[in-house]
Order: sequence, then C-alpha cells, then structure tokens
Amino acid sequence: MENVALIESFSEFKDDKLIDRVTLMAILEDVLRNALKKKYGDDDNFDIIINPDKGDLEIWRNRIVVADGEVEDENQEIALSEAQKIEPDFEVGEDVAEEVKLIDLGRRSILALRQNLISKIHEHDNTNIYKQFKELEGENYTAEVHHIRHRAIILLDAEGNEIILPKDKQIPSDFFRKGENVRGIIESVELKGSKPAIIMSRTSPIFLEKLFEQEIPEVFDGLITVKKVVRIPGEKAKVAVDSYDDRIDPVGACVGMKGSRIHGIVRELGNENIDVINYTNNVQLFVTRALSPARVTSLKLDEENMRAEVLLKPEEVSKAIGRGGHNIRLAGQLTGFEIDVFREGAEEDVELKEFSDEIDEWIIDEFNKAGLDTAKSILEQDVSDLVKRTDLEEETILEVIRILKEEFEE
Repeated sequence: MENVALIESFSEFKDDKLIDRVTLMAILEDVLRNALKKKYGDDDNFDIIINPDKGDLEIWRNRIVVADGEVEDENQEIALSEAQKIEPDFEVGEDVAEEVKLIDLGRRSILALRQNLISKIHEHDNTNIYKQFKELEGENYTAEVHHIRHRAIILLDAEGNEIILPKDKQIPSDFFRKGENVRGIIESVELKGSKPAIIMSRTSPIFLEKLFEQEIPEVFDGLITVKKVVRIPGEKAKVAVDSYDDRIDPVGACVGMKGSRIHGIVRELGNENIDVINYTNNVQLFVTRALSPARVTSLKLDEENMRAEVLLKPEEVSKAIGRGGHNIRLAGQLTGFEIDVFREGAEEDVELKEFSDEIDEWIIDEFNKAGLDTAKSILEQDVSDLVKRTDLEEETILEVIRILKEEFEE
C-alpha cells in the first residue's frame, strides 16, 4: 500500500502543474530507475509497472538462479537456497522475479527520489512554458499585476506563469496597481538556467501594430495592411497603412468617425498621439504626408544620400518639427530620409552654421537635430521650449541667443 500512497502524494504535482498522469508516471519511472541504479548498480534487470488509472506501481527485480556459493553478481544472480525461499520449485538456470518495495530502497533514497521527482517535474514544466511562450513572441498578451518592484513589474497570467515587464519597457505614464490587468507584447523568451524568463514590452512598435490588428476589423481581416510603425512611447507615433482595395480608405477605417476606432488604442498607450498616414510608393508624396500635420510648400529629394529638403511657410515650421522635435524625428524614421526644414523668406534669415566662429559645432548640431538651423528659428522660440527640444542646458541656450541677437539684429 505504501506504493499507492506514494503515487497519490506525487499526483498533487499533476494538479498543481497541469501535467497529465501518464507524463507524471513516465517521469516517475525515470526517477525510480535512477534510484535503482544508485542502490543496485544497474537497472537493466528491473521491470517497473505503473498503472496511471489506479495510481499504482510495482517494481520487480529479475535474477538468474545459480548454485549456492557461485553468486558473482548479487544484483543479477540469486543463490538456489534463497530462490527456493521464494518458490520451492526453483532450479538452477531459471529466472526469478522478486518484488522490490519502495521501503526496501531506504528512507534516504525515498527522500532523494521525491526531491528528484520534484526537480524533474519543474524541468518538464519549465520546458513546456518556454515552448508555449516562444511561439507567442511578437504577440499581444494580457496578465495580472502580482508584484511591483523598482525596476520591473511582475505579472502572473491565468495559469500562474510569471511574466516580467521591465521599467524601460513601460510607457512613461504607465501606473499599475496590484491585481490590475496589463496588456503588452511578448518581446522575448529566454532560458535562464532551467527557468524561462518571459519579457513583456509596451514600448515596442510591434505592440502598437498588434493593437491595430486587435481593434480594427479591416486590419485583422487583411483588408488593410500596416506597412510601418514608429513611435516615441507615450508621446507620439506614426503608422503608415495601405489597402489593396481602392474602395477602402485605410486612414478613415483606422481612425473611425471622430476618432472612435483609434480612441481605445490611444487610451491603452497613455494618450499617445497617433498619426495614421496613407502609405504610397511615391517617395515625395510619402515624405510630405509623414510631416503631417504640417503643410509642405515644396520638397527636394536626394534619394542617393536619403536626404529631403522641405520648404515651409513660417507658421508651418513648428508643426513640422513638433513638440520636442518628435514630429520631424518620427517622419524621418518612417520614411528613412533625413529631413531638413527651411522657411519661406529664408533670404532674410541667417543659417546657424554661419556663427560657427562663436558657437561650438556640437551646439549647432544639437539645434539642427531639433530642426532649428537658422538664427530666426531659435530667436522665435521661448527658452523653455528650446530646453525641451534639445539636450542643451538653459545657460548654453541663453548664451547662443545673446550671440544671435548681437550679430543678427544689428
């Protein structure tokens, strides 16, 4: 009966880890054979019979009967007198099957067997979890906040699997409470030791792409294709969409009446500003659309060097650049072009590089990155806005403004 009791106690792992009984018994047999090898030196002559329905097991040791005093291997051979204690009719040369009780392995062996079984079940469980989530890489997933740490949030799904949402994979405005559901993309799955590390991301462009698939039926059905997604998490994103059916307006279908369709996506991303753009193979038109909401007066492309010179009316420049330079940066990432913005009436202005004798080149480069390449473009801005749009200190900006005013406004 101790065999049955032991198997039944092991079956708790089946319930906890969702392992079917047959698999559990296969693992148990492997563990038992390891225990037999340690005690008897070999397990080739042992039969292990497991009944998964009844939760029962039997261990039988098979030995050959030899004459008394001629036993050379006690695991493989049994003396005639010993064999006849089991069955009086045994003769030399016959096979003897003798049942081995778990208790015969010794208390230490049984404890070691149990630990080994737990280890094997965890290993089996971890392998299955790794395979399951490896197939989910690049897909959206929802899990519940279990524990909040400084550098990461630990999530648990419905099956109790642990998922990690690192701080740098969270949208800056994200704030979650314990028990709250969190949606993100399974970005990577790696085995650390024998345990799978499942990493979720809410900042990946693929997360936004998958949200379009989930929330917009035409994208899910393949009538509209998401060509490319670029984003500054929590701030702004640009999504290029296309349709092979001329009867479908891809932008209108994605945005919906008064933004009704895209509203749920925007809310999920912490009110991230999303520009949906109609994709086209016409590069000039695509760059123009990418700079939306700014209206481009004229555009000159250098496709060999992947540069675009854009001429804008003065009131459109700030729209093209966007808060913190986000709009022009994302437009460049979406199209692959480095975009230079020029104002109409630039002949009255002076390019910033003309002040290279008085302003360090790295400072000029910082302004250029934000689309500020002339004296007027800087002088027209508030100091606080310039601090936000560049990586420059306020003191440095004030010094540049002083130089520009002295030289440019003379």
